[in-house]
Amino acid sequence: MTTPTPVTTPFDSETTALEVVRDLDLTGRRAVVTGGASGIGVETARALASAGADVTLAVRNTEAGQRAAAELTGATGNDRILVAPLDLDDLASVAAFVRNWDGPLHMLVNNAGIMASPEMRTEQGWEMQFATNHLGHFALATGLRPALAAAGGARIVSVSSAAHLRSPVVFSDIHFRQRPYDPWLAYGQSKTANVLFAVEATRRWADDGIWTNALMPGAIRTNLQRYISEEELARMRSGNAASFKTPEQGAATSVLVATSPLLDGVGGRYFEDCQEAGPNQPGTRTGWAPYARDPEAAEQLWTVSEEHLKG
Repeated sequence: MTTPTPVTTPFDSETTALEVVRDLDLTGRRAVVTGGASGIGVETARALASAGADVTLAVRNTEAGQRAAAELTGATGNDRILVAPLDLDDLASVAAFVRNWDGPLHMLVNNAGIMASPEMRTEQGWEMQFATNHLGHFALATGLRPALAAAGGARIVSVSSAAHLRSPVVFSDIHFRQRPYDPWLAYGQSKTANVLFAVEATRRWADDGIWTNALMPGAIRTNLQRYISEEELARMRSGNAASFKTPEQGAATSVLVATSPLLDGVGGRYFEDCQEAGPNQPGTRTGWAPYARDPEAAEQLWTVSEEHLKG
């Protein structure tokens, strides 16, 4: 079995999302960005819209979404920026979004998420970070599969994190029913699930022309950290060898994975700083953990996720 050649690009950690699409024309292509009203989500949407794509901001707060859409239209001149309600921890909301979608979908950017939250659970009793960061996006992507297949060469962007290095998916106790709840282990597990999803979605859907990759956007100060104290953020900064990125820089890798011709026919991989990453080296916080790209774990997660959605 040969190892695929890693994807390299002319971009780096300081590249902005707008720079990634500077020479691209996305006219006629349609994108959905979850969590597209703020943070790196709105900057992802800005870059896609600036290159001519039709962009739907899939958001919990539609008033915030409408404000973001108006600002983006004014900034880009693109009036094909829509807003649709989507609450990822509510399967009925996800199902409604899928029902209301019509026509092909070229880019699905699974960007929304929560980080290191206090212990919270959905109405089904699922741990909230796993439910929001993985299960909601899993339901969305599987529901939109026909639209993605109809696009021919569609991309799914699975926004993960270096925090996936904190934990594999603990299949014996995903929802912390036996083990003590730890917000960072729960977050890490959900981010590992985002990488495993990219591996298995590519295996299952590549024949439909659907390619899925995962990525680490970088360390960015956004409202994603709303559950983290300033003291803990300061410790994170002091322990992080890499500089914090701006939201515009943080969105660059998402936009690269969604749009770059260099990724045509490429799936199941993990990117950071606009380059394909290699395996994690002990003592570092870069690259992917072997358990996050384990094909057996990826298949098991898919099966477990389908069982969750069946109720």
